[in-house]
Amino acid sequence: MHDDAKSENPGAGRLQGKRVLLTGTAGGQGAAAQRLFAEHGAHIAGCDVQPGAAAATAAELSAEGYRVVGSDVDLGDPDAARAWVESSAAELGGIDVLYNNAAGFGFAPFGEMKLELWRHVMRVELDIVFHTTSPAWRFLCESGSGSVINTSSYSALRGIGPLGAAAHAAAKGGVLAMTKQLAAEGAEHGVRANSISPGFVSSPATDAAVPPEGKAWQLSKHLIQRAGTGIDIAYAALYLASDESSWVTGQNFSIDGGVTAGFR
Repeated sequence: MHDDAKSENPGAGRLQGKRVLLTGTAGGQGAAAQRLFAEHGAHIAGCDVQPGAAAATAAELSAEGYRVVGSDVDLGDPDAARAWVESSAAELGGIDVLYNNAAGFGFAPFGEMKLELWRHVMRVELDIVFHTTSPAWRFLCESGSGSVINTSSYSALRGIGPLGAAAHAAAKGGVLAMTKQLAAEGAEHGVRANSISPGFVSSPATDAAVPPEGKAWQLSKHLIQRAGTGIDIAYAALYLASDESSWVTGQNFSIDGGVTAGFR
Protein backbone atom coordinates (compact mmCIF):
# COMPACT_ATOMS: atom_id res chain seq x y z
CA MET A 1 0.00 0.00 0.00
CA HIS A 2 1.30 3.43 -0.96
CA ASP A 3 1.84 5.34 2.29
CA ASP A 4 0.51 8.67 0.99
CA ALA A 5 -2.68 7.05 -0.32
CA LYS A 6 -3.17 5.22 2.94
CA SER A 7 -2.85 8.39 5.02
CA GLU A 8 -5.27 10.29 2.73
CA ASN A 9 -7.81 7.48 2.59
CA PRO A 10 -8.93 6.20 5.99
CA GLY A 11 -10.83 3.35 4.29
CA ALA A 12 -7.73 2.05 2.54
CA GLY A 13 -7.05 -1.64 2.73
CA ARG A 14 -10.49 -2.99 1.81
CA LEU A 15 -8.85 -5.08 -0.92
CA GLN A 16 -5.50 -5.57 0.76
CA GLY A 17 -3.55 -8.24 -1.13
CA LYS A 18 -6.44 -9.28 -3.38
CA ARG A 19 -5.43 -10.40 -6.87
CA VAL A 20 -7.64 -8.65 -9.41
CA LEU A 21 -8.13 -9.03 -13.14
CA LEU A 22 -9.79 -5.92 -14.55
CA THR A 23 -10.74 -5.41 -18.18
CA GLY A 24 -11.04 -2.13 -20.06
CA THR A 25 -8.55 -0.05 -18.09
CA ALA A 26 -7.65 2.53 -20.73
CA GLY A 27 -10.04 5.12 -19.29
CA GLY A 28 -13.55 5.76 -18.00
CA GLN A 29 -15.00 3.29 -15.50
CA GLY A 30 -12.11 0.84 -15.85
CA ALA A 31 -9.40 3.37 -15.12
CA ALA A 32 -11.37 4.79 -12.19
CA ALA A 33 -11.83 1.30 -10.70
CA GLN A 34 -8.19 0.42 -11.29
CA ARG A 35 -7.01 3.42 -9.29
CA LEU A 36 -9.55 2.93 -6.50
CA PHE A 37 -8.77 -0.78 -6.21
CA ALA A 38 -5.03 -0.08 -6.14
CA GLU A 39 -5.49 2.54 -3.43
CA HIS A 40 -7.29 -0.12 -1.40
CA GLY A 41 -4.44 -2.58 -1.62
CA ALA A 42 -5.28 -4.74 -4.64
CA HIS A 43 -2.68 -6.25 -6.97
CA ILE A 44 -4.06 -5.68 -10.45
CA ALA A 45 -3.62 -6.98 -13.97
CA GLY A 46 -5.52 -4.75 -16.37
CA CYS A 47 -6.05 -4.89 -20.10
CA ASP A 48 -7.53 -2.95 -22.97
CA VAL A 49 -7.89 -3.31 -26.71
CA GLN A 50 -6.40 0.16 -27.36
CA PRO A 51 -2.67 -0.31 -28.05
CA GLY A 52 -0.54 0.85 -25.14
CA ALA A 53 -3.46 2.35 -23.20
CA ALA A 54 -3.68 -0.21 -20.38
CA ALA A 55 0.09 -0.15 -19.96
CA ALA A 56 -0.02 3.65 -19.70
CA THR A 57 -2.65 3.80 -16.94
CA ALA A 58 -0.86 0.99 -15.10
CA ALA A 59 2.47 2.80 -15.36
CA GLU A 60 0.99 5.89 -13.69
CA LEU A 61 -0.05 3.82 -10.71
CA SER A 62 3.16 1.80 -10.63
CA ALA A 63 5.08 5.07 -10.42
CA GLU A 64 3.09 5.86 -7.27
CA GLY A 65 4.08 2.57 -5.67
CA TYR A 66 1.09 0.40 -6.51
CA ARG A 67 1.28 -3.10 -7.97
CA VAL A 68 -0.46 -2.75 -11.33
CA VAL A 69 0.35 -4.06 -14.80
CA GLY A 70 -1.47 -3.48 -18.08
CA SER A 71 -1.59 -5.38 -21.36
CA ASP A 72 -2.95 -5.02 -24.88
CA VAL A 73 -5.66 -7.67 -25.34
CA ASP A 74 -8.49 -8.12 -27.81
CA LEU A 75 -10.95 -9.94 -25.57
CA GLY A 76 -13.07 -10.74 -28.60
CA ASP A 77 -10.38 -13.28 -29.45
CA PRO A 78 -10.93 -16.22 -27.07
CA ASP A 79 -7.34 -17.43 -27.39
CA ALA A 80 -5.95 -13.99 -26.60
CA ALA A 81 -8.31 -13.65 -23.64
CA ARG A 82 -7.32 -17.05 -22.26
CA ALA A 83 -3.62 -16.30 -22.65
CA TRP A 84 -4.03 -13.02 -20.77
CA VAL A 85 -6.01 -14.61 -17.94
CA GLU A 86 -3.53 -17.46 -17.50
CA SER A 87 -0.42 -15.28 -17.70
CA SER A 88 -1.95 -12.76 -15.28
CA ALA A 89 -2.88 -15.52 -12.83
CA ALA A 90 0.71 -16.77 -12.98
CA GLU A 91 2.08 -13.27 -12.40
CA LEU A 92 -0.29 -12.50 -9.51
CA GLY A 93 -0.17 -15.97 -8.00
CA GLY A 94 -3.88 -16.60 -8.53
CA ILE A 95 -7.13 -14.69 -8.99
CA ASP A 96 -9.45 -13.45 -6.25
CA VAL A 97 -11.52 -10.98 -8.30
CA LEU A 98 -12.48 -10.84 -11.97
CA TYR A 99 -14.08 -7.54 -12.93
CA ASN A 100 -15.50 -7.77 -16.46
CA ASN A 101 -15.74 -4.06 -17.14
CA ALA A 102 -14.77 -3.89 -20.82
CA ALA A 103 -17.37 -3.75 -23.59
CA GLY A 104 -17.80 -2.47 -27.10
CA PHE A 105 -21.03 -1.10 -28.52
CA GLY A 106 -23.27 -0.91 -31.55
CA PHE A 107 -26.62 0.82 -31.99
CA ALA A 108 -29.21 1.01 -34.76
CA PRO A 109 -33.00 1.16 -34.96
CA PHE A 110 -34.24 -2.43 -35.05
CA GLY A 111 -35.68 -2.05 -38.54
CA GLU A 112 -32.25 -1.06 -39.79
CA MET A 113 -30.16 -3.49 -37.76
CA LYS A 114 -28.05 -5.84 -39.84
CA LEU A 115 -27.02 -9.31 -38.76
CA GLU A 116 -23.38 -8.24 -38.87
CA LEU A 117 -24.01 -5.51 -36.29
CA TRP A 118 -26.05 -7.89 -34.11
CA ARG A 119 -23.24 -10.45 -34.09
CA HIS A 120 -20.61 -7.77 -33.46
CA VAL A 121 -22.47 -6.54 -30.37
CA MET A 122 -22.87 -10.07 -29.03
CA ARG A 123 -19.12 -10.63 -29.45
CA VAL A 124 -17.97 -7.40 -27.78
CA GLU A 125 -20.58 -7.28 -25.00
CA LEU A 126 -21.50 -10.88 -24.15
CA ASP A 127 -18.92 -13.25 -25.64
CA ILE A 128 -16.04 -11.38 -24.03
CA VAL A 129 -17.50 -12.08 -20.59
CA PHE A 130 -17.32 -15.79 -21.35
CA HIS A 131 -13.86 -15.45 -22.92
CA THR A 132 -12.40 -14.18 -19.62
CA THR A 133 -14.59 -15.93 -17.06
CA SER A 134 -14.15 -19.40 -18.54
CA PRO A 135 -10.34 -19.56 -18.10
CA ALA A 136 -10.50 -17.60 -14.83
CA TRP A 137 -13.08 -19.91 -13.25
CA ARG A 138 -10.68 -22.56 -11.91
CA PHE A 139 -8.48 -19.89 -10.33
CA LEU A 140 -11.48 -18.24 -8.70
CA CYS A 141 -12.58 -21.62 -7.33
CA GLU A 142 -9.09 -22.29 -6.02
CA SER A 143 -9.18 -18.95 -4.22
CA GLY A 144 -12.09 -20.19 -2.09
CA SER A 145 -13.57 -16.70 -1.92
CA GLY A 146 -13.58 -15.51 -5.51
CA SER A 147 -15.70 -12.63 -6.75
CA VAL A 148 -16.90 -12.09 -10.31
CA ILE A 149 -18.21 -8.63 -11.13
CA ASN A 150 -19.94 -8.22 -14.49
CA THR A 151 -21.03 -5.03 -16.17
CA SER A 152 -24.57 -4.98 -17.52
CA SER A 153 -26.64 -1.88 -18.32
CA TYR A 154 -29.94 -0.27 -17.49
CA SER A 155 -30.78 -1.14 -21.11
CA ALA A 156 -31.15 -4.73 -19.89
CA LEU A 157 -33.86 -3.63 -17.46
CA ARG A 158 -36.03 -1.32 -19.55
CA GLY A 159 -36.53 -0.46 -23.20
CA ILE A 160 -35.06 2.82 -24.44
CA GLY A 161 -36.76 3.66 -27.71
CA PRO A 162 -34.56 6.45 -29.07
CA LEU A 163 -31.28 4.53 -28.61
CA GLY A 164 -31.81 1.68 -31.08
CA ALA A 165 -30.40 -0.64 -28.43
CA ALA A 166 -31.93 -4.04 -29.25
CA ALA A 167 -28.59 -5.84 -29.63
CA HIS A 168 -27.07 -3.98 -26.68
CA ALA A 169 -30.09 -4.76 -24.47
CA ALA A 170 -30.07 -8.43 -25.46
CA ALA A 171 -26.34 -8.79 -24.82
CA LYS A 172 -26.52 -7.07 -21.45
CA GLY A 173 -29.60 -9.10 -20.54
CA GLY A 174 -27.46 -12.14 -21.27
CA VAL A 175 -24.84 -10.81 -18.88
CA LEU A 176 -27.49 -10.56 -16.14
CA ALA A 177 -28.68 -14.13 -16.70
CA MET A 178 -25.13 -15.46 -16.89
CA THR A 179 -24.28 -13.72 -13.62
CA LYS A 180 -27.09 -15.49 -11.76
CA GLN A 181 -26.03 -18.85 -13.17
CA LEU A 182 -22.41 -18.24 -12.18
CA ALA A 183 -23.61 -17.41 -8.67
CA ALA A 184 -25.55 -20.69 -8.51
CA GLU A 185 -22.68 -22.82 -9.81
CA GLY A 186 -20.00 -20.96 -7.90
CA ALA A 187 -21.60 -21.14 -4.47
CA GLU A 188 -20.18 -24.55 -3.56
CA HIS A 189 -16.71 -23.27 -4.42
CA GLY A 190 -17.01 -20.02 -2.49
CA VAL A 191 -17.28 -17.99 -5.69
CA ARG A 192 -19.72 -15.08 -5.73
CA ALA A 193 -21.01 -13.38 -8.89
CA ASN A 194 -22.80 -10.06 -9.13
CA SER A 195 -23.44 -7.44 -11.77
CA ILE A 196 -23.60 -3.68 -11.98
CA SER A 197 -26.04 -1.95 -14.34
CA PRO A 198 -25.01 1.66 -14.89
CA GLY A 199 -27.27 4.37 -16.20
CA PHE A 200 -25.77 6.98 -18.51
CA VAL A 201 -22.13 7.35 -17.51
CA SER A 202 -19.98 9.98 -19.16
CA SER A 203 -16.79 8.40 -20.53
CA PRO A 204 -14.74 8.69 -23.72
CA ALA A 205 -16.57 5.66 -25.17
CA THR A 206 -20.14 6.67 -24.32
CA ASP A 207 -19.58 10.32 -25.18
CA ALA A 208 -18.36 9.22 -28.63
CA ALA A 209 -21.18 6.72 -29.18
CA VAL A 210 -24.15 8.80 -28.02
CA PRO A 211 -25.04 12.09 -29.76
CA PRO A 212 -25.77 15.14 -27.58
CA GLU A 213 -29.53 14.86 -28.07
CA GLY A 214 -29.45 11.22 -27.00
CA LYS A 215 -27.44 12.09 -23.91
CA ALA A 216 -29.83 14.93 -23.02
CA TRP A 217 -32.85 12.63 -23.45
CA GLN A 218 -31.36 9.98 -21.18
CA LEU A 219 -30.38 12.44 -18.47
CA SER A 220 -33.89 13.91 -18.51
CA LYS A 221 -35.16 10.49 -17.36
CA HIS A 222 -32.76 10.15 -14.41
CA LEU A 223 -34.04 11.14 -10.99
CA ILE A 224 -30.60 12.58 -10.28
CA GLN A 225 -30.14 14.61 -13.43
CA ARG A 226 -26.45 14.41 -14.06
CA ALA A 227 -24.33 11.93 -15.92
CA GLY A 228 -22.69 9.24 -13.85
CA THR A 229 -18.92 9.15 -13.52
CA GLY A 230 -16.41 6.36 -13.44
CA ILE A 231 -15.93 6.72 -9.70
CA ASP A 232 -19.70 6.38 -9.10
CA ILE A 233 -19.49 2.89 -10.56
CA ALA A 234 -16.07 2.09 -9.09
CA TYR A 235 -17.26 2.40 -5.49
CA ALA A 236 -20.01 -0.17 -6.11
CA ALA A 237 -17.43 -2.51 -7.64
CA LEU A 238 -15.13 -1.94 -4.67
CA TYR A 239 -17.84 -3.21 -2.33
CA LEU A 240 -18.49 -6.28 -4.48
CA ALA A 241 -14.78 -7.07 -4.74
CA SER A 242 -14.27 -6.78 -0.99
CA ASP A 243 -15.06 -9.22 1.80
CA GLU A 244 -17.72 -6.75 2.98
CA SER A 245 -20.03 -8.35 0.40
CA SER A 246 -19.26 -11.93 1.42
CA TRP A 247 -23.01 -12.72 1.78
CA VAL A 248 -23.98 -11.09 -1.52
CA THR A 249 -24.23 -13.13 -4.71
CA GLY A 250 -26.43 -13.38 -7.79
CA GLN A 251 -27.50 -9.74 -7.47
CA ASN A 252 -27.67 -6.84 -9.88
CA PHE A 253 -26.89 -3.34 -8.62
CA SER A 254 -28.46 -0.47 -10.58
CA ILE A 255 -26.12 2.50 -10.27
CA ASP A 256 -28.13 4.75 -12.52
CA GLY A 257 -29.19 8.02 -10.94
CA GLY A 258 -32.59 6.44 -10.27
CA VAL A 259 -33.60 5.94 -13.91
CA THR A 260 -34.93 2.42 -13.26
CA ALA A 261 -36.79 3.53 -10.14
CA GLY A 262 -39.20 6.00 -11.72
CA PHE A 263 -39.59 9.41 -13.33
CA ARG A 264 -39.60 12.89 -11.87
